Amino acid sequence: MAISPELLEILRCPKCKSKVELKPDASGLKCVSPECALVYPVRDEIPVMLVEEATTEK
Repeated sequence: MAISPELLEILRCPKCKSKVELKPDASGLKCVSPECALVYPVRDEIPVMLVEEATTEK
């Protein structure tokens, strides 16, 4: 079971409050803000929305 579209609609980047999108390989949620561009991991189909766990992807 993937992350539901309803959940993706309400999730926001904890750092900048921008929307997040599911990466094509479903390994993480990427912030849509070009200034932030953090990627939050998805573990066992659960998004880990902690800035400390995020990686940067530009």
